[in-house]
Amino acid sequence: MNKWWIAGAAAFGLALATIPFLSGDTRGGGSAAGTAPRSEAAAAVCRVKPGKSAPLEYTLKDMNGKPVRLADYKGKVIMLNFWATWCGPCQAEIPMFVKLQDKYRDQGLVFLGVSIDDEPPTLLTYASRMKMNYPVLVGAEHEEVQEAYGPMVGIPTTMLIGRDGSICTKYMGAQSLERFESDIKALL
Repeated sequence: MNKWWIAGAAAFGLALATIPFLSGDTRGGGSAAGTAPRSEAAAAVCRVKPGKSAPLEYTLKDMNGKPVRLADYKGKVIMLNFWATWCGPCQAEIPMFVKLQDKYRDQGLVFLGVSIDDEPPTLLTYASRMKMNYPVLVGAEHEEVQEAYGPMVGIPTTMLIGRDGSICTKYMGAQSLERFESDIKALL
């Protein structure tokens, strides 16, 4: 019986390890598009595929009920994070996002958190407790936004979007502070 548990755990681990390769990107993220990156560092972060611009035409309400147009952030480096309050790895990333938002806000970075299934009262309490310093958007009942940025095989899923509106990297699963910061700095 014990060997079946070990075999099952190994198979599960192997399945998780292959997720980054589903998109053909060994960095754990997907594709990028648009104009050529400005530097070698940006080229290492962005996987350029012509025609793959971020779908920024969506408007979602934030947790306070204010409409937020994603297109209003074009010209900035955007970290678009799909998450939920019940998601452990999502919770682990939020303090990193708060720190990075504080550190790079003035250089043109903005985090946008899209909660996939929580309602505004829950988000208000949660964001206050977590000291979230970036817009928290209500994605519940807006599956079209998730589909536009998909496929998403789980959360957290975060898109790094360049100033030109191109998707540079798609991170599936929790990442390290160093990984996020290195990629952000390359685009700033």
